[in-house]
Amino acid sequence: MIVWIYWAIGLTLTTYLSAWIVRRWREMGLPALVAFYTIYLAASQILATRIVELNLGFWSLYAPAAVFLYPFIAQAIDMINEAYGLRAAQASIFVAFVTQVLLVLFILLVRNLPPAPFFADEEAWQRIFTQGVRITAASWAAFLICQTIDA
Repeated sequence: MIVWIYWAIGLTLTTYLSAWIVRRWREMGLPALVAFYTIYLAASQILATRIVELNLGFWSLYAPAAVFLYPFIAQAIDMINEAYGLRAAQASIFVAFVTQVLLVLFILLVRNLPPAPFFADEEAWQRIFTQGVRITAASWAAFLICQTIDA
């Protein structure tokens, strides 16, 4: 139950903070919203590697942990669309997509570097990030379609 409270507080605070930034510094609002949008997406790509149980009391549902971030992502792109228009929202989607591609490329690059001899968790690191790359690559088409329709 406490997770849902933290989630609701976090979503509320980020929504109010984003709106405050847009109202207070209009010219800085778009870059700030794009930054929030991009970091939410990057975090969701990494968190998608963990499948969690969402126990609703009467029913359990299993989903990627990233589902907790989807409302944050939708909130950010909706605010961009409302405050700065469709073209800004579409440009933000493109920028965010490019950052997701770069994230995967950086993970692949680092994954292929030899680990330090004292790094004890190489197998776990490889397993987590190999799975994350597959999940991320599979979600790109869905991201582009859904975000373009939502914008």
